[in-house]
Amino acid sequence: MSWESSALYYQIINQTIKAHLGNKHSCQCLLYSVDFAEIEQLQHAGEWEELGQRLAQIAQNLQLGGADMLILCTNTMHKLASWITEATSIPMLHIADATAEAVVASGIRKIGLLGTRFTMTEDFYKERLISQYGLDVIIPAQRDIEIVHTIIYDELIQGVINPQSKQAYLDIISRLEEQGAEGVILGCTEITMLVKQTDVQLPLFDTTQLHAEQAVLRLLAL
Repeated sequence: MSWESSALYYQIINQTIKAHLGNKHSCQCLLYSVDFAEIEQLQHAGEWEELGQRLAQIAQNLQLGGADMLILCTNTMHKLASWITEATSIPMLHIADATAEAVVASGIRKIGLLGTRFTMTEDFYKERLISQYGLDVIIPAQRDIEIVHTIIYDELIQGVINPQSKQAYLDIISRLEEQGAEGVILGCTEITMLVKQTDVQLPLFDTTQLHAEQAVLRLLAL
């Protein structure tokens, strides 16, 4: 939910609209950007009900503003997706669905998952991949989970790209491959700023790109 990844979403959505409609077309959209410092504090304090209430109110405001569909531009906060869907009557594209569909289409069944500690260790994301898409999800060892999580919150959400952190991620991806991962989900919308497909041979699934592109396709189909 940092503005760093929100900017990527805005760019990808408009590029995809132009690719489909051509000429000078761009996307009509409503963007609600949060103060991420408040969000992060509540996340780590375990105040998920407060966060759910905030998301529900934001979603209602977007619907009242004329939105035809919703996307929540973060993996971690999909822990609270039900707060949004229960508070609104317009469709919402779940980021795990957009990602899992791409993984399944690739023929991959055993997939590694990187993201915040919440995304990697809790069931709200992994269980959706497993139960609805039949994927075998592999997460890093505990020490690597903490490395991935810390780099996201201390560096990536502030736009800091550190070569040592990039190498740490690449090493973790290699260890996931050793565990049998046939591909890796970049399950935090900021990770794409640090790690690219050109950095590794293992297929990477960039949730930011996949979610934004799929949102446009769904929107055009409405």
